[in-house]
Amino acid sequence: MSDNQTELASNAKKNNSRVSKKIKMQMSTTDKIISVTIYVLFSLFAFICVYPFYSIIINTISANDLSAKGAIVFWPKGIHFQNYIDVFKIPGLWNAFVISLGRTVIGTLLTVGASAFLGFMFAQEDMWGKKFWYRFTIITMFFNAGIIPWYLTMRSLHLTNNFLAYILPSIVAPFFIILVKTFVESTPKELQQAASIDGAGTLTTFFKIILPISKPILATVAIFSAVNQWNSFQDTLLLVTDSKLYSLQFILYNYINQASSLSTMVNLQNAGSTAMASLSTKQTTTSIRMTVTIIVVAPILLVYPTFQRFFVKGIMIGAVKG
Repeated sequence: MSDNQTELASNAKKNNSRVSKKIKMQMSTTDKIISVTIYVLFSLFAFICVYPFYSIIINTISANDLSAKGAIVFWPKGIHFQNYIDVFKIPGLWNAFVISLGRTVIGTLLTVGASAFLGFMFAQEDMWGKKFWYRFTIITMFFNAGIIPWYLTMRSLHLTNNFLAYILPSIVAPFFIILVKTFVESTPKELQQAASIDGAGTLTTFFKIILPISKPILATVAIFSAVNQWNSFQDTLLLVTDSKLYSLQFILYNYINQASSLSTMVNLQNAGSTAMASLSTKQTTTSIRMTVTIIVVAPILLVYPTFQRFFVKGIMIGAVKG
């Protein structure tokens, strides 16, 4: 009986092992199918996101007559860079680029500084009138006066046709202040307590303790602010009539709407030159629009990957506490 029981037990183990192997094989096959499906879907999604930019780029360096016909799909044909040379000859583009670059750099620095300091102060337990000032700042996220009162206020402050109109309204940003405040509250309180015991005041604690450890969240704020400043369009449309203060986004809007007349103007400027000997470099409405679009988008596309690691880390840190 003992031998039979032993044999039955061994057979049962063998059967169980076979069943478990089959289950593992089935699970492995299922996992592979799921993995392949996920890779395919995400690859398709990535292609949908990337292809429009790729298509615009290859069209700007391809023969303009082929681009206008929609013949450029996956690979550039008749490669040349005359489009970029001609577009930079259009009056006002360089000035608009300088204006946008200036407002982006100055506005971002001031916004980051204000957000860092106010976020730090709102995180202090002993701040005078903390609840009132914090709520007074945050309420602007939910309620605003509207475009007409905003315009009247800006005009009464003499900010029409003024470069400061690009800078001052965006310095205090409630969303960025919340991010920094949340980050500061998530840091060990012992750091500030130790600094206080050593005789450090509020400003010393801010500059010596908080700022050095706040690089991830401040980089996140800088990215958001820089993108907002660079892409800003409405303030130029409503407040600026002086062409010397036009931003690059506003110029892009005008160029896209006036692409036909601009292409004619560029072609007239190039008349008689060797560049006009071929239809491949003759400017069209399509070539003007696509080239200006790349010029406007390229700076952000180049800067964003550099700060992406700070962006992800900063957002995760800012989400630790509510």
